[in-house]
Amino acid sequence: MVNDIVIFDTTLRDGEQSPGASMNMEEKVKIALQLEKLGVDVIEAGFAASSKGDFEAISRIAEVLERTTVCSLARAIPSDIEQAAKATQQAKRRRIHTFIATSPIHMQYKLKLSPDAVMKKAIEAVQYAKTLCDDVEFSCEDALRSDMGFLREIIPAVIEAGASTINLPDTVGYRLPTEIGAFVAQVHSFVKDSAMLSMHCHNDLGLAVANSIAAIGSGVRQVECTINGLGERAGNTALEELVMIIKTRKELFSVDTHINTKEIYPTSKLVADITGICPQPNKAIVGKNAFAHESGIHQDGILKHRETYEIIKPSDIGMVESTSLVLGKHSGRAAFKDKIADLGFSLNDEELQAAFTRFKHLCDSKKEVFDDDIRAIIGEETTHIPQVFTLSLVQVSACSNAKYCAAVSVVRDGIELSDSALGNGAVDSVLKSIDRVSGIAGTLKDYKVESVTSGKDALAKVVVKVEFAQANRAVIGHGIDVDTMSATAKAYISALNSYLSMRELINNK
Repeated sequence: MVNDIVIFDTTLRDGEQSPGASMNMEEKVKIALQLEKLGVDVIEAGFAASSKGDFEAISRIAEVLERTTVCSLARAIPSDIEQAAKATQQAKRRRIHTFIATSPIHMQYKLKLSPDAVMKKAIEAVQYAKTLCDDVEFSCEDALRSDMGFLREIIPAVIEAGASTINLPDTVGYRLPTEIGAFVAQVHSFVKDSAMLSMHCHNDLGLAVANSIAAIGSGVRQVECTINGLGERAGNTALEELVMIIKTRKELFSVDTHINTKEIYPTSKLVADITGICPQPNKAIVGKNAFAHESGIHQDGILKHRETYEIIKPSDIGMVESTSLVLGKHSGRAAFKDKIADLGFSLNDEELQAAFTRFKHLCDSKKEVFDDDIRAIIGEETTHIPQVFTLSLVQVSACSNAKYCAAVSVVRDGIELSDSALGNGAVDSVLKSIDRVSGIAGTLKDYKVESVTSGKDALAKVVVKVEFAQANRAVIGHGIDVDTMSATAKAYISALNSYLSMRELINNK
């Protein structure tokens, strides 16, 4: 077996199942392209049979990726497997990932099937998937609470049926590293080189990364993980932590990954910006405080020799060591183009012009423009979601009786529309005005505001989660502006445009 660890990224599938982490199709494609740039080996782009939106997103990702294997999850059901095959058919490299639960508690209470019936469904699913795709992965859901005797029967059977990767999920994050190591060693003893063993750990007890490392030590050669550790409940194995453990402690491992570690931080930022879920400040590797040193003793040591208190350099993960001042109101388009290239962005002419125009407007409002300001501008200007509504004007004023009044103008089909509303606070009045002028009411489920950089004139970045009628999940919107209420209006309109785009996609199918 190869000594390289296959990095299987499931940010777009399991990661999206984090509460409130819904992504639209364009955002998924953007993340997939960045994951390919990062160097992941397999991207689980979604669950094709779960929704039309997932099917379309997987199909689009399959069309645009050049090197990375595109995978779709599928239950051990023929219709699921057919959808997975159809969604990935345009990919240069593709995989079908089918699964069924194998633990006694899942078979009895969830599936209501006997072990023999589960075995039969698993074999038939893999055999069918193999007729549609050469690369088939099989997961024993809740493997770590499954009976080893049953696993000794079902795993060789699905390998014989055509599965080349066997995934062993710790579905509820129950096991300890020592238990994981012993468990994987047992499975490896009868699988040997007949298939690649994979590990999928959840973080319910905070052990997902440690358990994945233990699994590697016992023979696992694929690890399923997510950016920033996103995932259901407490999340999944954090890709950035796993990869940097292997890189930093390479003397302990006989394995490596294909990850370009300098793309870790840009990828983390992109996922956080799109999902609206930022890593906690003390998060390992990508947290805001991961390379911060406040103690005087630590600062003294760092100044004398960085390795006294840093085992990883910020540049190792693509993080600039300080927010550098860039460009100004007299900078030209060529200088701006060079700067965004230095930041790792590649824009077409239309996107470049839109970002440059936005940059010039920003220079009129901000005395100092920083790298993170540029990143924020590019992130907002490179969306490919149809802009049904665009913000023209927002004005907010305080009224009597603790009320606020907002007036909003938006442009739709070249026509400017205006309306106003009273609200219980500035934000409420702005959102009610947008509801009135658009004719589409939304319910705000979450609202976050933070500064992009420092200073009194810092850009405000607003992320909202909004539920619209007939939508089965909340939609995320993003907005940036020097003025917080303008950023709020932009974020709400961004969510509205995303909702309208998804609604059109579904109605056209």
